[in-house]
Amino acid sequence: MKKSPNPIDKHVGSRVRMRRMMVGMSQEKLGEALGLTFQQVQKYEKGTNRIGASRLHQIASILGVQVEFFYEGAPQLEGTPPAVGDGLSEPPTPAYVSDFLSTSDGLHLMRAFVRVRDPKVRKRIVELVEALAGEDEAAGDASAAVR
Repeated sequence: MKKSPNPIDKHVGSRVRMRRMMVGMSQEKLGEALGLTFQQVQKYEKGTNRIGASRLHQIASILGVQVEFFYEGAPQLEGTPPAVGDGLSEPPTPAYVSDFLSTSDGLHLMRAFVRVRDPKVRKRIVELVEALAGEDEAAGDASAAVR
């Protein structure tokens, strides 16, 4: 019987993948920096293998983030009390943002969008994407109604 990965391990792994892609590093390069194979990095990113504390600290250092970055937006496990913050930290990033940014399309879009300096142009881009997404939803609803 195959054991499924722990949701926290999957979340941490997906955040490692997202950050690695954001800095433009391959699994092979990260593996070399860690003294591991790219297959081991792959297993970490999928949550198949759990990342130990010292290894996570090493990954954070290589990828230029604090260890806390990997836990942002982590799922709340049943039976664990919610984390108590100081009231000054940012709210956790929703999972769909992490999922989107861990794709190559999401990463390319984000990189291009942050290079747009004119706030008016940025606003228009957001409006365009919202309009296109609305059209897709409307088209999906219409085709479902026809069936």
